[in-house]
Amino acid sequence: MSSYAIAGLATVVGTAARAGASLFAPASSNGRIREITICNTTSTAFAAALARFTNATGVGAGLTEAEDDEDAPPPLCTGFAGHTADGAVGQVFESVDIGAAIGAGYIWTYGGPGLVIQPGTANGIGIICPNGTGQIFKYKIRWEE
Repeated sequence: MSSYAIAGLATVVGTAARAGASLFAPASSNGRIREITICNTTSTAFAAALARFTNATGVGAGLTEAEDDEDAPPPLCTGFAGHTADGAVGQVFESVDIGAAIGAGYIWTYGGPGLVIQPGTANGIGIICPNGTGQIFKYKIRWEE
């Protein structure tokens, strides 16, 4: 398996149905998330959660996926910047509160098989604000294929 990452600054304030950043699977294979990092860029606390998306409606601009090993094949999963419209949110899990300080953050890590995104271009994982007012944040999503 090869390892890949996307990272950046959320381009929208996430809501319960709109991700600040996301990663979607290709049609014929899955992705296995190993780590997701989120970091506050404001002095206002907010809630953050990971959610499964069941369609790719309203995804933002495509991101540039980076290979950890430049000799690896190009990644098949697709990263997206902030969603521009509400998506179909499935299971919500891994909710945390991000502290009211610039630099406050959280790192989700997944051993074993990882956090699996099932094959299909409608299947993704996004970082949302499950309740309250979201904030702009920095993120990194690292996965294997």
